[in-house]
Amino acid sequence: MTNLPFGFNSGDEDPDGNPRPGPGQGPGGFDMGQLGSMLSQLGQMMSQAGASNQTGPVNFDLARRMATAQMPASHPASAVDVRQVTEAVQLAEVWLDGATALPAGARTITAWTPRQWVEATMPSWEKLCSPIAERVSKAWLEGLPEEARAQAGPLLAMMGSMGGMAFGSQLGQGLAQLSGEVLTSTDIGLPLGPDGTAALLPRSVAEFASALDLPEDQARLYLATREAAHHRLYAGVPWLRGRVLDLIGAYAGAISVDFSAVEDMASSIDPSDPASIEALLGQGMFEPKITPGQQVTMERLETLLALVEGWVDTVVAEAVGDRLPGAGALRETLRRRRATGGPAEQTFATLIGLEMRPRRLRAAADLWRELGVSRGVEGRDALWSHPDLLPSSADLDDPRGFIDRDKQFSELLAGLEDLPDADALAANDPTGGTPPTDASTTSTDTTEAPDEDGPAAAGGSARPV
Repeated sequence: MTNLPFGFNSGDEDPDGNPRPGPGQGPGGFDMGQLGSMLSQLGQMMSQAGASNQTGPVNFDLARRMATAQMPASHPASAVDVRQVTEAVQLAEVWLDGATALPAGARTITAWTPRQWVEATMPSWEKLCSPIAERVSKAWLEGLPEEARAQAGPLLAMMGSMGGMAFGSQLGQGLAQLSGEVLTSTDIGLPLGPDGTAALLPRSVAEFASALDLPEDQARLYLATREAAHHRLYAGVPWLRGRVLDLIGAYAGAISVDFSAVEDMASSIDPSDPASIEALLGQGMFEPKITPGQQVTMERLETLLALVEGWVDTVVAEAVGDRLPGAGALRETLRRRRATGGPAEQTFATLIGLEMRPRRLRAAADLWRELGVSRGVEGRDALWSHPDLLPSSADLDDPRGFIDRDKQFSELLAGLEDLPDADALAANDPTGGTPPTDASTTSTDTTEAPDEDGPAAAGGSARPV
């Protein structure tokens, strides 16, 4: 396995493995003789695959086209679907008012088909994927030999476009599969649709209810409650969405590209067949090696997502109560779906190995429930006011320890609040707050004792005060 990208070799062999004469080599063994044909091949391939429309690190236009091309044509969600979803979310908001101190966060309620979901969520996918894609695109260029970067200027831009096209192709295939399985706009733990828009996918909801042998209206109402709870959390905690994106960006900072996969892909490319090119690009050529720093970032992201999902799980359980007979089965199914990696999590894992999975969901849910008992609803939700107040991964290992320390801290604060303040002490002091005095301090003598080294010692008179 070589460490050089496709189209390059050590200079001792030609593409068929035969010895190459020395004079044809470029500096450092870089074979300049293949540069022209390689540029031509890359140009044809990217033109056929639509790279000319790429304006950033990812060809999101290609991703959108690939995703929608694999879906059957369909009309937008019907007025009946929109009405049913709207009524479900409105009832869910009433239930949630008694389960959380955070106000309603959804300003728009709607229903989506899979195609509408792709169109509505694409801006969010761009925000989520751009930090990763930018790093992948740079990694392609960084993998080139130094002499290649110095002498193959046109190739550098093509290599960057190649990375963006490959990433966009993978994203498009992932979204196509995902669109037929997602239930709401918050399936990965944060709202993917436009700001303040709560949405359910009626067809997927119906299939989900059928698989559990539950009435569709029960599944719709339970999912509507989860959707509304997610929106309350993200609307009421302004720093939360940015924190998730920052962690994804931090993870992306150390991504590297496995160029052996790129070489294998190059050997199978047929520039005259766009379909085969897109299929090859979507195979998942990136195999990032997880560094210790990335592992720490991933754990932080998983902990934050677990806290989000645990809070939603707890609040929804309290809001629904015994109102829905199938709530228990729905809750357990969704817990497993999130904790084991549903379709959305699988899409992220396929793209770059980042698993958007709340692995500690049950522990987080138990912790939020106990905090609700010890702190009350308002006190529990107040922990979201700053990221430093939230439980850590270690706290999820020891929920009881976190709750005990929180109680001790609260009792300490309460004790400090019970102490009388200075104004109260002064008001109750018969001296009016004036320090006590003795006879020596009230003497009418206006002279001060001579100092050994002062004027009196030198024969001068005492100074008046």
